[in-house]
Amino acid sequence: MVKKPLKFKTFALINLGILLLALGTYFFKTPNGFATGGVSGLSIILAEIFPIISPALYMMIINVALLILGVAILGKECGGLTIYCSLVFSFETWILEQICPLSAPLTSYPLLELIYAVLLTGIGSAILFKCKASSGGTDIVALILKKYSSMNVGTALLCTDFFIAAATFIDWSSDGSIGFDAQTGMFTMLGLFAKVFLVDDVIESMDMCKAFTIITSKPEEISAYIMQDIRHGVTTYPAKGAYTGADKTVIVTVCRRSEAIRLRRRVLSIDPHAFIIITKTSEIMGKGFRDINS
Repeated sequence: MVKKPLKFKTFALINLGILLLALGTYFFKTPNGFATGGVSGLSIILAEIFPIISPALYMMIINVALLILGVAILGKECGGLTIYCSLVFSFETWILEQICPLSAPLTSYPLLELIYAVLLTGIGSAILFKCKASSGGTDIVALILKKYSSMNVGTALLCTDFFIAAATFIDWSSDGSIGFDAQTGMFTMLGLFAKVFLVDDVIESMDMCKAFTIITSKPEEISAYIMQDIRHGVTTYPAKGAYTGADKTVIVTVCRRSEAIRLRRRVLSIDPHAFIIITKTSEIMGKGFRDINS
């Protein structure tokens, strides 16, 4: 089966997700030591322990090594999008280092910077996952763990990120001594858990659709509008009002959020007495929506 070429919209979303990851990592995560997991978090820790090279170069080296390992072990599972995302992510972070070098956090408010770090990287990661891509790194480690253990990808990824985040409780001083940095560690752990919930919420929001149940006496006109203008399928079945005894038709359909307002207005213009039930849903599988095999 020949794969379909990548759509421009998907390609643009992927690059937006990578840019948000790079901005959140460079401007907020790295200066504050918020290693909320992933290769970026591991790179921040390594740069603290061995300040020979920058976090961006550590990130690039680790990503390349993991990509080679992933291709060797996972084969087709480690696809071209992951390679593209991880390399562009590392490159953009390195470019930011050259254009806008930072020697300290942007502000003196670590909680504010943590919020921006979580928002930018969380939304960026969610966009990539929605496009069936990833920034590589610990995603590849999770896939390898899944292949050789009973863990699922989510559990393996959370475990990997948890230990990286927990390492920020240790203060790696430049003189070689090791201390305890509770503030950075607590901020990092807070950021990790916030990011986990944010990624799920953003993905669910991007997938959000509306399910319509319309009880009407004019099913032909409404069904024609849905099928011809909105171009979605319709299911109808007869019904009878228990109170009025009037014969009605129930129309069931689903549409995207951008189409829901148009459909609601049109239904009420056709039948002002229609009874409409609108519910939110993020799991619609079938033609015109999510592939039933995905």
